[in-house]
Amino acid sequence: MVRIVSSQHDSPRGRWTYSEWRPSELAGLVELIWETRGTTTEPQDRHYPHGMFELLVNLMGNRYRLLQPRGAGTFTTTWLVGQQLGPIVTAPPDRHHVLGIRLRPAGAYALLAAPLGVVTGLVVELEDLVGPTVRELVERCRDAPSVAARFDLAAAWLAARLTGACPIDPTIAWAAAEIEAHEGSVAIAELRKETGLSKTRLAAAFREQIGVTPKVYARLVRFRLALAMLESGVAPLADVALAAGYYDQPHFNAEFRDFTGQSPRELLVARYPSGVPIVRTDE
Repeated sequence: MVRIVSSQHDSPRGRWTYSEWRPSELAGLVELIWETRGTTTEPQDRHYPHGMFELLVNLMGNRYRLLQPRGAGTFTTTWLVGQQLGPIVTAPPDRHHVLGIRLRPAGAYALLAAPLGVVTGLVVELEDLVGPTVRELVERCRDAPSVAARFDLAAAWLAARLTGACPIDPTIAWAAAEIEAHEGSVAIAELRKETGLSKTRLAAAFREQIGVTPKVYARLVRFRLALAMLESGVAPLADVALAAGYYDQPHFNAEFRDFTGQSPRELLVARYPSGVPIVRTDE
């Protein structure tokens, strides 16, 4: 049974509905498929790195102006967000209807059939990467009668393109899984020892198939955990830093500034509203 989780936001910042689904048949390749639809009054929207890739479909066709990172421009239909090492800042339209597919590195590598490092730090037109086939996804989703129908169409479109695609190298998949299993707190030297790869070869393979080096990937995984804890409000900042594997508060603060442009406290007090949650809100 398909389980779609939905939530509604209604405040002076705007009104929107957010829905997500985790397709089990694409586990390991797709983290989730999501949709947000509604209105916003905020002049800017801010999103943070999470160690994955976002395939975005603008179902209204209105303009999204990208203010940050490099490669900034205007997007109207489909675009891909590569691995990010800093915040993405957009000037969203007043009304929006966006469908997204959050790809794990293995899914992005299979879909793009190209080194993932070339899109690290960038937001690029999706059609430039996968060709005009993406127009089919846009047209079908615009005509779909419901969120569930759009999610099914997106999953089917992606599955068709991943069938027979080049998989990630098993050695690199194992190393990435180890980093995730240890929530970023893993010795990269031990990964090199277990894989039998030199520092240079392991870093190069990760850049190609994950988008960043193993050290940076570990930082992203650790940051994702810390941000989830921070947004849940379950513990004081010092406890979050310790639980997420940061050796002291200055290190914790420095990582947040690198990835968000703000300290943890500043992020909580003055952050931009986000129409797309970084973490699940139903658990």
